Amino acid sequence: MPDKELQKLVKRWIEWLSVQRNYSSHTIQSYQSDLEIFFKYLAKEKVSIGELKKLDIRSFRNFFSLRAKRGISRTTIAREESAVRNFFKWLDENGIVCNTSIFQISTPKLPKVLPRALDVNTTFDVIEQASKDCSEPWIGARDSAIVMLLYGCGLRISEALSLNVEDITQSEFIKIRGKGNKERYVPILPIVIDKIEAYKKCCPYHLYPGQALFLGAKGERVSPRIIQRKLQKIRLKLNLPDNVTPHALRHSFATHLLAQGSDLRSIQELLGHASLSSTQRYTDVDLEKIQKEYKKAFPN
Repeated sequence: MPDKELQKLVKRWIEWLSVQRNYSSHTIQSYQSDLEIFFKYLAKEKVSIGELKKLDIRSFRNFFSLRAKRGISRTTIAREESAVRNFFKWLDENGIVCNTSIFQISTPKLPKVLPRALDVNTTFDVIEQASKDCSEPWIGARDSAIVMLLYGCGLRISEALSLNVEDITQSEFIKIRGKGNKERYVPILPIVIDKIEAYKKCCPYHLYPGQALFLGAKGERVSPRIIQRKLQKIRLKLNLPDNVTPHALRHSFATHLLAQGSDLRSIQELLGHASLSSTQRYTDVDLEKIQKEYKKAFPN
């Protein structure tokens, strides 16, 4: 565990990730957990700044090698390395610790994972199921609105849950603040607005401008984990595969648009992708199958 001085630095780093880099709460929690695992590996006693200065490339390699031997996935190890790199880079930029050993290690190569979109019928089954099996009717209305928003606007779960009351109006567009604090405007369909308005009418809490739009049972902003668990329950209920996640709804939004003839550049802007290469992954899906499913659902 880190000593008191190092704990203060970790706290400053976390604040920097949140305020300056606008990292999501989920990423910050993961990075913090990854760094704690690294500190536990370094020593059973307190870890000090002085010890961080002494680490050589062998120390870092041994840590990641040990993680691999324990069966930790390459994706998780890559994230852990990213967290440690980020922390040491921050220490260096702030003149606290200059240790470049971590930067001499090559990042693990990850397998290319293609987006897994749902077919149209399954997508609407998921949306319909979102309002069911809830402790309160208003929570069902909330979950249904969130799921519809993820699919209807192609939002990341963090983007949807960071919306405030004043962000949703009768306008045809909503302003989204995405990764890296970049803003984009996304069209919002009337059916999505209707879902949100239905939730607002039955929500037991007063929703004021400047306040979170989607609230939890205790009146706090809903966390991504709540919606992830909701999708998990829906998967079990409908006997769906593990790839039915909140992010799968965003993939489905883009894939269905592509199947109906939308161009990649427009989809890139809607998703808020920094580069077209991220969006081009959608060209690898089975468009013919999706188009057939779409025509079944919408014959006219």
